[in-house]
Amino acid sequence: MLSPYTICGATGNVGSRIVESLLAAGKPVRVIGRDRVRLGPLAAKGAEPMPGDLEDPTFLENAFTGARAVFALIPPKPDATNHQGYQNRVGDALLSALSKAHVPRVVTLSSVGAHLSEGTGPILGLHELESKFERLKDAGVVHLRPGYFMEEHLHGIPVIRGNGVYGSPIRPDAPIPMVATKDIGEEAARLLLAEPFTGHAVRYLLGPRDLTMTEATRILGEAIGNPGLRYVQFPEEDARKAMSGMGMSESVVEALLEMFRGFNAGKIRPTRERSAENTTPTTLEEFARAIFTPAYRAAA
Repeated sequence: MLSPYTICGATGNVGSRIVESLLAAGKPVRVIGRDRVRLGPLAAKGAEPMPGDLEDPTFLENAFTGARAVFALIPPKPDATNHQGYQNRVGDALLSALSKAHVPRVVTLSSVGAHLSEGTGPILGLHELESKFERLKDAGVVHLRPGYFMEEHLHGIPVIRGNGVYGSPIRPDAPIPMVATKDIGEEAARLLLAEPFTGHAVRYLLGPRDLTMTEATRILGEAIGNPGLRYVQFPEEDARKAMSGMGMSESVVEALLEMFRGFNAGKIRPTRERSAENTTPTTLEEFARAIFTPAYRAAA
């Protein structure tokens, strides 16, 4: 039996793209997720479903045993009462399982800003994850550090529908690298399928160019037939109430607000200059046409 590729968070935007790419290449794929039902469509395409909890090191060791390579991440958990504690538990479980299963190749989903040890909200957990994985001395490890997901703009659709403006706590003029999750997934799949690598490395994925929220709003507005759509920077207290109203825990809300402050201060930035290697192809205009506009219309 061929050694499988094990994908954590397989039903997410990035994970599902990785699975599709690996299956298209004829590779055996083991998919991990919290919900067996949501894993069903991937199983129907030929993947081996393994529903379970990423905080459980015993489950993960079983899922990782015999794997040719693993894609590891810490999935979001909006209702986590102690978000940093949740991230630490998942990171510890991943490290334990990868070590005991002797996985030779690991690709992780980290983030721009993961080099920082404070002031980054949920990105701090990814800094800790990268640090933990330094103990995987016998594995080749690549940490992907993408910029701001273009898919995050989808959360603004109710605001646009309800208020006629787009907004968030991020400054309107803060330049941010914005990247499509499809490009992240495709790069992760490429690395998983590549010739065996050794050592530990960081790979930034920064989209085609940096954009401010004002520029992004103009692009999204034009795509939905509202070229005059305005961007408004929401006060933190308004954002806090809105996120709490969406069911997020206080711990998660405060972590996200800290991250927004990091973007506003210009501290959550790549440590390397933009290059051909870290520039990804999908533009926000393409994302707006293919993903954002259909979602906006479906919300009518």
